[in-house]
Amino acid sequence: MGLFDGVAGMISSAMAGGNTGQVSDMLMGALSEHGIGDVGGLVSKFQDAGLGEHVASWVGNGGNMRIDASSIEQALGSHVVGSIAAKLGVDQATASQLLAQHLPAVVNHMTPDGVVADSDA
Repeated sequence: MGLFDGVAGMISSAMAGGNTGQVSDMLMGALSEHGIGDVGGLVSKFQDAGLGEHVASWVGNGGNMRIDASSIEQALGSHVVGSIAAKLGVDQATASQLLAQHLPAVVNHMTPDGVVADSDA
């Protein structure tokens, strides 16, 4: 569990230090390799997986609903989570846990006005 704690600590520190944008950029860069190029595409993936209520809470201005690691895999697909795991240098289960822990805050950061920005810009 030491590796998980180390990576989770690194992400948490970046987010707590006001560097949520850095975490967002890393995550969106990894997702773009799989055709998810913006927050709208990410939101669509979760909606398509039946997790629209979760992602709507992350976009909205209220509290963020929690999500579990298996739901992350369901929404993004194991190949996407595996790719993110490789970038983080962790196994796929750890990457799913990290995404479950931090993705709500990342989406919330990327939608500061409670709306998903148009991706046609």
